[in-house]
Amino acid sequence: MRAVIGRLRRRILGAAEADDITLGQVSVLTRLADRAGVTVSDLAASEGMRHQSMTATVAPLLASGLVERRRDPHDGRRLLLVLTPAGRRRVVEGRQARQEWLAGQLEEKCTEEERRTVIEAMTVLERLTRD
Repeated sequence: MRAVIGRLRRRILGAAEADDITLGQVSVLTRLADRAGVTVSDLAASEGMRHQSMTATVAPLLASGLVERRRDPHDGRRLLLVLTPAGRRRVVEGRQARQEWLAGQLEEKCTEEERRTVIEAMTVLERLTRD
């Protein structure tokens, strides 16, 4: 199951066809869109990466203007990563492309009964992701 979910995740992320950023960077942008400012350490922990690896992943996003650093309003010593307007647009466009790809795949390759089965399975998988 883990292998299949991993392959599906890569295919869905790849559906946005972002030639200028990696799948890891797409994942970072998506996480930042869902959270209001996080540290590199927080991102690294959520992605299961080392801090140094996440710093290398984030650097091109900063350089391209998709992400920026801001001082934490509650602790001025901490720097938070936030999406820029360009980064937010990128996330919205990517989500739309991925949603269209997945809907197309389900329509093209699955029967109505299989689509219902996928929806039922998603309910169970969603329950597994809750803390």
